[in-house]
Amino acid sequence: MSSVTEKKAERIPAAERREQILQAAARVFGARGYAGATTDVVAQEAGISQPYVVRMFGGKDNLLVAVLERARNQVLTTFRQVLEDAGSQAGAEELAPRLALAYVDLIEDDTIQMALMQGFLLGHHPVIGPCARRGFTDIYRLLRDEADFGPDMARDFLAQGMLINTVLALRIPAEHDVDPTARELVQECFGKKAGLVLRATAAQQARQIGTPAD
Repeated sequence: MSSVTEKKAERIPAAERREQILQAAARVFGARGYAGATTDVVAQEAGISQPYVVRMFGGKDNLLVAVLERARNQVLTTFRQVLEDAGSQAGAEELAPRLALAYVDLIEDDTIQMALMQGFLLGHHPVIGPCARRGFTDIYRLLRDEADFGPDMARDFLAQGMLINTVLALRIPAEHDVDPTARELVQECFGKKAGLVLRATAAQQARQIGTPAD
């Protein structure tokens, strides 16, 4: 990156630059996994220098922790907005489908579900594991207490969410047009949101993370 480009990058407010890096990092971790992601690839995706990424986050582990915290906060914020819009009189049975649809809508943002999945795979990691566990239990508590689901319903909701994440991670929507079983699974998981999921995942998979543009 030229010095002129670097100076222009430095003029962006720190909070805005941080968000730009986190969005890029979430896409890179989601596409490449923890092992395949590097701060250099994140920098390329964000259009900035690799040393800038390291200065801001200190390394790959801290960067993924920040990505996971951002994704968790986005899920919690989305769910709390659903609860607020529904009103205090809405019961758990009414809230469950609304929350499920809101979670599926997050697929349009390619920085959330797949990034969370990377954290779930790293429960053994001394730095990332505790962060991933906190995020998962925070969402569980919101469902159990704020949405008044109780333990059983919160468990079932999370199980459905993990099925959605797994279907996305396996890129099953990419097989929708060629595999009848994949098509059925997509329809069963996403229902009337299947079209949105197919469009969003196709757009995300078309992006070449870390590959120089033509």
